[in-house]
Amino acid sequence: MKLITCNANRPLAEAIADHLDCPLSKAEIKNFADDEIFVRINENVRGEDVFLIQSTSKPANDNLMELLIAIDALARASADRITAVIPYFGYARQDRKTDGRTPISAKLVANLISTAGADRVLTMDLHAGQIQGFFDVPTDNLVAMPVIEDDIRTTHNGADLMVVSPDVGGVVRARNLANRLGCDLAIVDKRRPEAGKSEVMNIIGDVTDRRCILVDDICDSGGTLVNAAKALKEAGATGVSAYVTHGVLSNNAVKRIEDSVMEEIVICDTIRPTEEDFKSGSLRVLSVAPLLGEAIRRIANNESVSKLFD
Repeated sequence: MKLITCNANRPLAEAIADHLDCPLSKAEIKNFADDEIFVRINENVRGEDVFLIQSTSKPANDNLMELLIAIDALARASADRITAVIPYFGYARQDRKTDGRTPISAKLVANLISTAGADRVLTMDLHAGQIQGFFDVPTDNLVAMPVIEDDIRTTHNGADLMVVSPDVGGVVRARNLANRLGCDLAIVDKRRPEAGKSEVMNIIGDVTDRRCILVDDICDSGGTLVNAAKALKEAGATGVSAYVTHGVLSNNAVKRIEDSVMEEIVICDTIRPTEEDFKSGSLRVLSVAPLLGEAIRRIANNESVSKLFD
């Protein structure tokens, strides 16, 4: 087994390598003067089972091209099997036609990864479950729920918890967490007048005197979570925290959360936080490296991945 990483999230790749006790293989990834990307694998991978780790987060297009070019380099170097490990799959929110003459970009990106030469994909908390079917190669979609559940049990032990979905689309995710924790579920009914903006309409469920845990897959601008937290507090919640798998955190999202009624936001390290993000007292980071590492080990040994979540 060989582990190789591109540049999007080297700390996560190093943590995965430490968990597996398997050092990262040497690879050179650089940009030419005109910003074209060049990749060279500096170790023999002929006949090897290779796991290529790369989130397609911001800058999404650069990181996506690094991934595609690295896959091509590995395929031309005669790797036996190439598994694209994509902790955060960018373009996932473009998973359907939302209007006339618009693309389904998530399907396009899935096609590009398959065409580049990936034999398998390992990802985490896809924005929509149907994206798993966009790939023409075997695809494992892990969930960060066990990591999030453990932290909630440790941090909020003894509190009268209520898990809250910030929108109707996330109800299944929130219900699964509520069932695991043995607590109640509430739903924030919102509308989105335009991309990047949301308005809370109603709260379904009684949150009075409850500590609310908002759970979502992605936090981008933070507006949805901030508005939901405000509505929950106004409805009588004693406190509000948020747990999110993918911290995109664009457009001063962390500052927006710091200025809100939300006590903290907890994200996973599928996307590498910036140095400024790390300085925020309202942000904590959980590592999914052990979970990804164990999934990689099971794939390499042809064992069941789904049993991780039994």
